[in-house]
Amino acid sequence: QVQLVESGGGLVQAGGSLRLSCAASGRPFSNFAMGWFRQAPGKERAFVARINWTGGRTWYADSVKGRFTISRDNAKTTVYLQMNSLKPEDTAVYYCAADSGFPSIPSDYAYWGQGTQVTVSS
Repeated sequence: QVQLVESGGGLVQAGGSLRLSCAASGRPFSNFAMGWFRQAPGKERAFVARINWTGGRTWYADSVKGRFTISRDNAKTTVYLQMNSLKPEDTAVYYCAADSGFPSIPSDYAYWGQGTQVTVSS
């Protein structure tokens, strides 16, 4: 089992920045690729970014490219999502997820955190 705990969400004005963290425990962190997803009210959970086991490969949704950066610190067993130039449409609950593969869709991830709310005001 892998336990994931997100933090860093909050309320921010449009154009502002937040950094989300996801602390992992339970199994060797470096065995898992990590992803960030988000779910807005009334919408399905959507891919935001993912990072491979070493941090050498990253992918982003088109909607966040150039604004968000995913990174990981295997020594601290933590994955981060730096979010800059935030927009009201970024408002959602943000979830981190872990899997021993390198999936891109939510249903393929084995482990999930409980989420952290990000609200961007206009």
